[in-house]
Amino acid sequence: MALTVHHIKTLKAPGRYSDGHGLLLIISKAGARHWEFRYQRQGKEHWMGLGPLHVVSLAEARDAAHEARRLLRQGLDPIKQRRSRQQQAAAASTTFRVVAEDFHASQAGKWRSSNHRQGWLFTMRSYVFPQLGELPVATVDTAAVIAVLKPLWSTKYETGRRVRQRIEAVLDRAAAMGLRTGDNPARWSGHLEHLLPARDRTQVPHHHALPWRQIPDLMARLRQREPDVLGIDALALEFLILTAARMGEVLYARWDEIEGDTWVIPAARMKGGSEHRVPLSQRAQDILAALPREDCGYLFVGPRRNAPLYKMTLGRLLARLGEATTVHGFRSSFRDWASDNTTFANHIVEMALAHAVNGVEAAYRRGDLLDKRRTMMLAWAAYCGAR
Repeated sequence: MALTVHHIKTLKAPGRYSDGHGLLLIISKAGARHWEFRYQRQGKEHWMGLGPLHVVSLAEARDAAHEARRLLRQGLDPIKQRRSRQQQAAAASTTFRVVAEDFHASQAGKWRSSNHRQGWLFTMRSYVFPQLGELPVATVDTAAVIAVLKPLWSTKYETGRRVRQRIEAVLDRAAAMGLRTGDNPARWSGHLEHLLPARDRTQVPHHHALPWRQIPDLMARLRQREPDVLGIDALALEFLILTAARMGEVLYARWDEIEGDTWVIPAARMKGGSEHRVPLSQRAQDILAALPREDCGYLFVGPRRNAPLYKMTLGRLLARLGEATTVHGFRSSFRDWASDNTTFANHIVEMALAHAVNGVEAAYRRGDLLDKRRTMMLAWAAYCGAR
């Protein structure tokens, strides 16, 4: 016998109450009431929930059951069809940014380098989110991906290469989540390799280095900025020049890496994957003594008190000083000074830069020649106009 609205109001006892044609009202022992549609398909019984009584009325439950029977007549499973509609709705409302941030959160613990964890999101926010961030992830196509990559391909190839890989990983995750279908428009092999221009290796720009003879003048100007609000920036750049270290090594340096007059960079933060000891001149030690000690443990703390300086900070400081050089270029300045103006052996210079060596020079890797490198770094500090 079919249910009526009045009859439903009188039902109290737990049980299943049929409205016919597979539609049932279920009352639990706790008194909760909800609709179920029961059907047979391929010899198996299935139960499809239609929602609670206080949300879904009798008329709405009958309409839902009628639609489910219509799908069955077409040879379709109503539960699978509903799941497909839900996935389509989710794909239409889930943006690329949401999936990218979800991917980053899921992978961050697997990435050894904190530089990589922070750099991953930085490249997304800088190059990808402005164009793809608010697009439904299901709609990101080849044209959208190329619009992001093409401006980078000729001017910032390495950045573009990393950005492409990261877009591809995000779209793969979206597909695994059921938020998109079809081929990945960011894949390289057999796809973007035919659409993006080939890299002209003869045009790959080198990091613009300041001529080594101009270093003392720059260092003097940096020291003049110490009392300024930008003093931390200037101290960080001066420390970088004095140690001939990479920018990431300096920006993410921590107090627990300082051992007296030596900075011990752990293998996890080194490009070559090996621990690197850096002799500190007196001026480098003075810079450390002038820094405030923050709870986060970083030497050079940025505007956010629990994080290091932003990567672009040192480049912006150079721009304000009117210098066209890049931060990384100071390693070349040091290298040129050592070659042109000193008699320090090549393998000692290369070891100071934490460069990989081969052939005969590899024999010197039995030790790190810290004392000889200390002499060289003291000479470099003296040349820079510091102690």
